Amino acid sequence: MPQLGPIELILIVVIFVIFFGAGKLGDLGGALGRGIKEFRKNAALDTPSKDEPTRDRSA
Repeated sequence: MPQLGPIELILIVVIFVIFFGAGKLGDLGGALGRGIKEFRKNAALDTPSKDEPTRDRSA
């Protein structure tokens, strides 16, 4: 998979600004941040603690 350089990242940001508008990018970033926060919270709840016995999930 090719890596993105600084020119490609700038081009992607410019396309997002044109497509969404500068005002909507703040809302989009906030929604993305909230989504990541919820994902991390739920992922932390799903991992077993050290005291909790592990279950065999292959059955």
